[in-house]
Amino acid sequence: MASVNKVIIVGNVGRDPETRYMPSGDAVTNISVATSDRYKDKQTSEMKETTEWHRVAFFGKLAEIAGQYLKKGSQVYVEGRLRTRKWTDASGQEKYSTEIVADSMQMLGGKPVGGSEGGGESYARSKPVEHSAPASSNAASLGAMDDDIPF
Repeated sequence: MASVNKVIIVGNVGRDPETRYMPSGDAVTNISVATSDRYKDKQTSEMKETTEWHRVAFFGKLAEIAGQYLKKGSQVYVEGRLRTRKWTDASGQEKYSTEIVADSMQMLGGKPVGGSEGGGESYARSKPVEHSAPASSNAASLGAMDDDIPF
């Protein structure tokens, strides 16, 4: 029987990433991501919001990128799979932890405006890089484009 272990979340990073390096030199970055769900309470007709926290682990090159570019408050899209780990704590109690092992990540929301750290309240879209060319080549290329304009 086939099985699927696939998770997709879009949410906000709850704290700055923690990056460590294994003895092999591979990076491991951990973050927590908050996702929220809004609904209308049927009894009181109030809008309510619940927040779920997700532990996310990145490995290798993706871990280095996540550690470098994600910050508290960043909006992020993560795809991965669930993994549950079991360990015994110092008092002998068995503990379990479920996390998302990320396969891919997309940073959303653009760059923070004004370089504000940790807040992530205001974001602006990244502007495309403009290349300047000599004025004569711009005029020549504009002249060549006149024939292609559909209106």
